[in-house]
Amino acid sequence: MFAKRFADLHPYVPGEQPKDRPYVKLNANENPYPPSPAVARAIASFDPSSLRLYPDPDANGLRAAIASMLGPGVTPSMVFVGNGSDEVLSFVFYALFDGDRPLVFPEHTYSFYPVYAGFYGIPTRRVPLLPDFRIDEEGMLKGENCGVIFPNPNAPTGSYLPPAEIRAFLSRCPRDRAVVVDEAYIDFGGETALPLLAEFPNLVIIRTFSKSFCFAGARLGFAVANPDVIDALFTTKNSFNHFPVDALTQKIGIAACGDAVYYRDINAKISATRDRFSSVLRGQGWDVLPSMANFVFARKSGLRGRAAYERIKDAGILVRYFETPGITDFVRISIGLPEDMDRLASIMGGL
Repeated sequence: MFAKRFADLHPYVPGEQPKDRPYVKLNANENPYPPSPAVARAIASFDPSSLRLYPDPDANGLRAAIASMLGPGVTPSMVFVGNGSDEVLSFVFYALFDGDRPLVFPEHTYSFYPVYAGFYGIPTRRVPLLPDFRIDEEGMLKGENCGVIFPNPNAPTGSYLPPAEIRAFLSRCPRDRAVVVDEAYIDFGGETALPLLAEFPNLVIIRTFSKSFCFAGARLGFAVANPDVIDALFTTKNSFNHFPVDALTQKIGIAACGDAVYYRDINAKISATRDRFSSVLRGQGWDVLPSMANFVFARKSGLRGRAAYERIKDAGILVRYFETPGITDFVRISIGLPEDMDRLASIMGGL
């Protein structure tokens, strides 16, 4: 009854959402603050009768708002939007990576990359991280490839490459291979690689509204690249789903783009909470990797990641661990409200 290719699917596993009791949810890298008040006003003014009509398939108003938010050097023709950055990534994998050579990415990184590679039949080469868990840029440059993809900051480690290092990396990559930099967490202290687009036409930057714009429940992501790449993504999208971003999401996305000050403020709060929480954990004997994301990756000598996760869960807080060789001692902790992190630090201090 099922197609043969179905047997080879290995789906992505998101952070758990148990229903047995209330939990403080620090396992999915969600933003603990609400969206901008401008978003609430946009929802309140939305005309439900407009739902009988299809939305703008090209999301032109939203693309213009995103381009304006990103600043000089970015035009609407350089922006593609989709139903979350995961869908955007799917179109990128389909349009830009082929199966003749391996796609290169870090060994420990966003776990949807190997899922999409398997879905589209793209071979992969996973490059081990350096001993300090930073991305091995030199290792990713070795050998043949059909392209390179990595998050910056990386997930789940939180390590970060400044634009100067990304520029040096790009200068050594073949110009006919896409280099995709996934900036899902860039707004929590990092500096975007967007200015490099003018110099490197093979650079593609992926962003999401889920993290820094508090839109995890709305599903909105986008790519920024040269117009030829954006045209290829539209061709791919229109061969799959002509209307991936609904009318309400387009409207609230435009509203969010217009309130950059609000988002800079809340994301600065998250970054400050992250740094304070990391300092507290280190004082309790935890090894906390340096992070420029809205999460930290931590381990304690003699304590397995699963055991730490279970004991923290028993106390009513969800964090995440990975049954992946090389990182089984770690737990990944999303940064919540200051009071959430104080409660968690008290729990982890007793482990």
